[in-house]
Amino acid sequence: MTKKLNIVLVEPEIPPNTGNVARLCAAVGADLHLVKPLGFSIDDKHLKRAGLDYWHLVTVHVYENFKDFEDKNPQGQRFLATTKGRKFYSDVQYPEGCYLLFGRETKGLAPEILNAYPESHIRLPMRQNARSLNLSNSVAVVVYEVLRQWQFPGLV
Repeated sequence: MTKKLNIVLVEPEIPPNTGNVARLCAAVGADLHLVKPLGFSIDDKHLKRAGLDYWHLVTVHVYENFKDFEDKNPQGQRFLATTKGRKFYSDVQYPEGCYLLFGRETKGLAPEILNAYPESHIRLPMRQNARSLNLSNSVAVVVYEVLRQWQFPGLV
């Protein structure tokens, strides 16, 4: 990948979702950022199984909390996925080096994180009575929109 893309999972809870996102990162060359607390061990067999044999292709960064993530990554525009976002994920332009943030499977991103970036909320359209999409599916949809905008750099 010639352009830098960062996927951030804030307090993920379900190992197979994180494993699937890791596999996606391996396939497209994105960095994976995991913000604690995690609902599992990174060595968890379910996490490794979901990522299969792709783990050596993924650059994984782990942070103690969201402040630690922010302190270590002061640059780069943030896009926060939330069901409450006003903008569709496909209606924004994603610059190189951006960070796509996704929250816990059960609660999404914390209000204080959402409030820190009020103009950067994005959402995936869905039926009114649907609560949300699966985390790893949501990440994949947004990642491939970013890559489409970037004309799939380095991918065949």
